[in-house]
Amino acid sequence: MSIRINQEACVGCLKCIKVCPGSLIKEKDKKAYIKYPKDCWGCVSCVKECKFDAIDFYLGADIGGNASTMNVTYEGDILHWKIKKSDGTVKTIDVFSKDSNKY
Repeated sequence: MSIRINQEACVGCLKCIKVCPGSLIKEKDKKAYIKYPKDCWGCVSCVKECKFDAIDFYLGADIGGNASTMNVTYEGDILHWKIKKSDGTVKTIDVFSKDSNKY
């Protein structure tokens, strides 16, 4: 499991650095980057914190992702988890943020 940070989309807020429990995300040229993506624990804290669609979580074959990526965008209290499959299709799962830890 690993993440990918899109340098073009990163606005340099660096909130992802603060929430990474492994201290794996660093700052370079006022942008976030991860030197060793393979060391990522897969907690997706940074993905949830990024409001700019700059961090993708790689869904490997070991968890059934087959090279898909996932990220999240917000619309008020709704979280849109977007799964981009390797064939180009996109599936979105909408979650009401106040109920996200309910189950």
